Amino acid sequence: MSYYSGPVPFVVGDKEPAKHWRHLGWNPIQSGDDFKNASKVIDSSNDGKTLYVKCIPMQWPLDNEPAECTFETWIRLDGPTARVKCRLTNQRGDQTQYTARTQELPAVYTNAPYHRLMTYKGDQPFTDDTLSQITRPKDNKGPWMHWLATECWAAHVDDDGWGLGVWHPGVYRFIGGFAGKPGRGGPKDESAGYIAPHRQEIIDHNIVHEYEYVLILGRLADIRAHVVKHAKRPAPPAYHFRADRQGWYFINSSDAGWPIAGELKVTLDKDDPQMLGPATFFAAADAPKLRIEATYQTKEKSAQIYWTTLDEPDFKEENSVRFPIVGDAKVRVYEVDLFAKAKTYRGHITGLRFDPTPVGHEGEWVSVKSLVLGN
Repeated sequence: MSYYSGPVPFVVGDKEPAKHWRHLGWNPIQSGDDFKNASKVIDSSNDGKTLYVKCIPMQWPLDNEPAECTFETWIRLDGPTARVKCRLTNQRGDQTQYTARTQELPAVYTNAPYHRLMTYKGDQPFTDDTLSQITRPKDNKGPWMHWLATECWAAHVDDDGWGLGVWHPGVYRFIGGFAGKPGRGGPKDESAGYIAPHRQEIIDHNIVHEYEYVLILGRLADIRAHVVKHAKRPAPPAYHFRADRQGWYFINSSDAGWPIAGELKVTLDKDDPQMLGPATFFAAADAPKLRIEATYQTKEKSAQIYWTTLDEPDFKEENSVRFPIVGDAKVRVYEVDLFAKAKTYRGHITGLRFDPTPVGHEGEWVSVKSLVLGN
């Protein structure tokens, strides 16, 4: 388990991170810190089926600095898989709502023999379409690459195709690679493979954040077959903000903080406020319309929806639709026919951005209960 938040750099008293770690900010790590101080285990159990561990993690960049939070994991063996549930319970004294950061969900490392990084990133998931090997381009400054895994998994395997798969259902963004000498080295050597399904998330000072993933041991074909057998097929997302942010975060705005209680109340007091959703994957033809349930307090008259696709991964004006809003502090449902209004809303959609208003004004806000795509 590994989380990131502000401030950057993260300093406690006279403890400061080394220059090469200053960019990490607040970074509690389940295993311990960079100075080989282990996290403190405060509870554990093993009933023969599930291994439970609760610990106080360490701040990775600082020497022997426990974090103001706890990590919990439940690991259940099931055939060739380990099904893992993770929970962060935050108790920070600093109550600032820092901007969203990329969260590793989780960070998985493998030894040097498992140096081939395999995944699927095409537009025909669950059809036995050709897999891709993630390799490092010559102009890449570091060993890690980013990609959209449209079956939500990746695996490090050896030359014979045997290794470890990481599957996080519903998480499409992955980072990973291999650093060092392929095939040479064990658990105490520097050479290592790395995989992390990830997404941008706000980590509030008092948040309880949970996620689940699956580790799969076996040959590459068996790893993929397990995912194909158990995974839900891509479908248009429905985001209901009943108890959490559903992976949404903000630029030039913020919400009321944790806990989330049925809606996201978002400030509209800065220029160009934005809400950005998690990476997704669905066919535009399956979701021609977007329904937004929201309450506005604003003098502005319009909002805007942007989208990205496999072919166009950046938000652009030509891939957007404007629609009218009413800022009278009443709950309303706005239905936007994206398919009919934009010829560029085609193919496979991979991301959404909601600009509640084009500009902000002091004291204005929007409360968003849901964003639902479909027919």
